[in-house]
Amino acid sequence: MKEITFTKMHGIGNDYIYINCLDEEPDNLPQLSMRLSDRHTGIGGDGIILICPSDCADFKMRIFNADGSEAKMCGNGSRCVGKFVFDKRLTDKKTITLETLAGIKTLDLHTKDNLVESVTVDMGCPNLNPADIPVIATAERVVEAPVETSRGTTAITAVSMGNPHGVIFTEDLSTDNVHHLGAELEKHPMWPDRANIEFARIDSPEHITMRVWERGSGETMACGTGACATAIAAAVTGRAGRKVTVSLPGGDLGIEWSTDGHVYMTGGATTVFEGTIEI
Repeated sequence: MKEITFTKMHGIGNDYIYINCLDEEPDNLPQLSMRLSDRHTGIGGDGIILICPSDCADFKMRIFNADGSEAKMCGNGSRCVGKFVFDKRLTDKKTITLETLAGIKTLDLHTKDNLVESVTVDMGCPNLNPADIPVIATAERVVEAPVETSRGTTAITAVSMGNPHGVIFTEDLSTDNVHHLGAELEKHPMWPDRANIEFARIDSPEHITMRVWERGSGETMACGTGACATAIAAAVTGRAGRKVTVSLPGGDLGIEWSTDGHVYMTGGATTVFEGTIEI
C-alpha cells in the first residue's frame, strides 16, 4: 500500500478531494475517485481533483467525478485550485493560468492576510452550438426546446461552458423534482455525453436561485459551470441581465457575461481539512 496526502476543500459546498500531483500522479484514477469520494467508507466528496504540472499554463487541473468519470471543467474546483497553490506557496502570483480539458482558464486570486479568500475565474465564452455542446438537435440553438419526460414536456436550453448543461426555468425547486428529472434528463438520448441539469428560478433580473444535478455525481451543493450556463440561458431568453447573482444551496456566485464575450465567475474557496490515506 502507498500513502498519499490530500486536502478536502469546497467552493460554496461543491466539495472535492485535492491531491498535489506536481511530482507524481496516482494510478487507477477512476477507481481511486470512486473509493475516496464515498461518503460512508472514504473521505467523502463530489470527486477528486489533481493539481498537475503543465506545459502551457502555470498548473493543470484534472477532475474525476464520484462515479469515476473524468470531467472537462469545474468552476468551483478551479477556484479551490487557486487557493491550494497560493496558500501552500506553490506560487506567489495572484493571477495564474490553469490548464483544463476545456482550455486554459485565468484565475484572479483575492487574498486576505496572505491567504486566498475568493477567486474570479475567466470561464471563457459560452457555446450554444449544438454540435459543440454536444446535444442532438436540428436547430441552430437549443433554446427553450420542448423535451418529453416522464413528468410531461419540459423546456430546456442547452449551453456549454466546457461541459454540457441543460437549463430548466421552473418554480419547482423541490428535491423530488430535481432528483427525479435530474437523473432522467442527465442520461436523455439528446445528450451524447450526458449532461448537467440545472433547475433555476428567476427571482429578479439580477438574481437567480438554482439547484443542479451533476452528471456523475448527482445533486451537489453548487456547480460553477452550471451557474454560468444558467446565467447565459437567462440572458438569451430575456429573463435576466448580463450580470447576476446565482444562489445555490452552498452559497452565492457572482456571474458576469462581459461585453468581451467571456463569462466571469467570482466566489469563495474553503479548505476544510487535510490528511493522509493509504491507496
